[in-house]
Amino acid sequence: MNSDDPGTSVNSSLLLPKLPARGDAAPKNWLARFLLSGQRSDGEGETGRTYPWYVVLWLTGVDYFSTLGYQPGIALLAAGAVSVPATGILVAVTLLGAVPVYAEVASRSYAGQGSIALLENLLSGWQSKIFVLVLLGFAGTDFVITMTLSAADAARHAVANPYLHPYVGDRAIGLTLLLLLLLAIVFFLGFREAIGLAQVVAVPYLVLNVIVLGRGLWEIAIHPTLLAHWRGALSAHGDWTLLFVGSALVFPKLALGLSGFETGVSVMPLISNDEASSKAAEETAGSAPQGRILATRKLLLSAAVIMSVMLLLSSFVAALLIPEEAYRESGAAAGRAIAYLAHEYLGNGFGAVYDFSTILILWFAGASAMTGLLNLIPRYLPRFGMAPRWVAYRRPLVLVLFAIDVVITLIFRADVEAQGGAYATGVLVLMLSAAIAVTIALWRECSIRRPQSLLLVFYFFVITLVFVYTLIDNVIGRPDGIIIATTFIVLLLAASGISRYFRSTEMRISKASFVDQSSAGLWASITGKKVNLVPYSRATPEYREALAKKIRQYYVIDGPLAFLHVSLMDNRSEFAAELRLQVHKEGDNIVIEANGAVAIANTIAYLSESLDPITIIVELTSRNLMRQSFAYLFWGEGETGLMVYSILVRYWEWTGRLTGRPRICLMSE
Repeated sequence: MNSDDPGTSVNSSLLLPKLPARGDAAPKNWLARFLLSGQRSDGEGETGRTYPWYVVLWLTGVDYFSTLGYQPGIALLAAGAVSVPATGILVAVTLLGAVPVYAEVASRSYAGQGSIALLENLLSGWQSKIFVLVLLGFAGTDFVITMTLSAADAARHAVANPYLHPYVGDRAIGLTLLLLLLLAIVFFLGFREAIGLAQVVAVPYLVLNVIVLGRGLWEIAIHPTLLAHWRGALSAHGDWTLLFVGSALVFPKLALGLSGFETGVSVMPLISNDEASSKAAEETAGSAPQGRILATRKLLLSAAVIMSVMLLLSSFVAALLIPEEAYRESGAAAGRAIAYLAHEYLGNGFGAVYDFSTILILWFAGASAMTGLLNLIPRYLPRFGMAPRWVAYRRPLVLVLFAIDVVITLIFRADVEAQGGAYATGVLVLMLSAAIAVTIALWRECSIRRPQSLLLVFYFFVITLVFVYTLIDNVIGRPDGIIIATTFIVLLLAASGISRYFRSTEMRISKASFVDQSSAGLWASITGKKVNLVPYSRATPEYREALAKKIRQYYVIDGPLAFLHVSLMDNRSEFAAELRLQVHKEGDNIVIEANGAVAIANTIAYLSESLDPITIIVELTSRNLMRQSFAYLFWGEGETGLMVYSILVRYWEWTGRLTGRPRICLMSE
């Protein structure tokens, strides 16, 4: 249940006061205080400022449009003259596949968490958690390679620039690491995503590209032999049928041109509603922000149309004007096709301006990717209990991501083409997950009375198959992408499991509330050394009566007994729970029903600290301890008595509670 939902709000008088958590404590040394003093990355403290969609478009554009810096060169290297029809297929997949898919994602995941959140909502339990972790591994691959590849290509543009080359030489790796270091420093000190800066970076870059491509088209127009030569190169591949098949086979190698759609939906919270949708929202409380959804769809379509035109023009001009020896590896146009044309046909002065603009947008694309990771990771891992609490803070997470960037850069030696496979793999897996999520969502929503819904499901199923083919072909042709992604996933799963293990003794209660005022009043009357807490497993009056006799027989107990029964929620893969408490009298004793827990021992420990009883009497079992350990870790069940003792002792040590502790009695069955 989402606590942010207006329908689930609880009267504050019915809320149990929250206990202090370990993450609330002030760090003990200066380094920890400095690292944890920066901005949080988990959404806490967001201003909620919004902008028109056509302004936010440029924030998406710095990620999407920056691929023009290397995409035409990669396309030429992969397909030569066939890169033009292959780019045509890429454009068709973009406009007929990616745009419709993410338009549906926007309508179903409008909080800015994209396809990952949509799939999480469609699945449940550990299946959902593992799937999200796998997708986070691929998202990490996508965003990290975006940073390293963009910095590497920016370094390549700097090295190839005739004015900068005397200063930077051929030190592409060192320059790449320097750009990544500058990126980390900016975020470490406190980067604020600047919509205006994105516009200043992206608009001039597009304008410069239009000038270069326009000059290229003019060169083709005055030299018709260039067109004839290109047609001859195409005819060597056979007739149009064979050419289409060949282009379809080559198209997956151009999949980098599909990047940017996840960014398009991740920026949704920054997009404002229009006036009409605001009025509609007032009439329907809690409804989806239709204005924001419509505006996001406009953003996605506009970005896709702009990029499609630029990709088609760039592939056509580059294929006709750049000789083969120039775009091959280590050639003058390798990874910088349009920059090569800018220097070749508009002079080194204009080329230098183009290089500077390209370096700037590529660096800013890395900033966009860093922002995506800093927003994505803290929204999932800490909530799953699968990351330390410091992951919610920006500075330590920036250091971790920078270290990963350095390793990836050194592994690939700042080679743009070598990183293309890993980048494309991350992009395609996220797009495939989005297509699958949309298909499943539409299938669940469709009705036999609405055959058009079935047609829509079939359409998105076909799109899913296209992305499946593209991903499989990419993985077979460039397996380094899946190797890097698998490494990310294995490390993420291992770190998540270790974190969940070490955090298993936290209280794991996000909120506790009473079902009615009488329960709240009765709870307040028994707090503070007035009752003896007795957790029990069988919720029947007969069992409580037998248990009370057993306790009175073997223990010297003063005061009434407060029987506590904990009911676990169905989805025990959740890390923290929202408890619902019901309290009533039963003769001289008290009965407490706690519903919605994720772990029995943690819930008992939490409620005992809130209740502060005289004694806690917990039953022990004789079942296999190893089996119970795994049952506790995954399902919240197990040897309750020993775990309650362990959790409370750790909590008392942390809070410094030296006196006033309740007695803990462990009683065998």
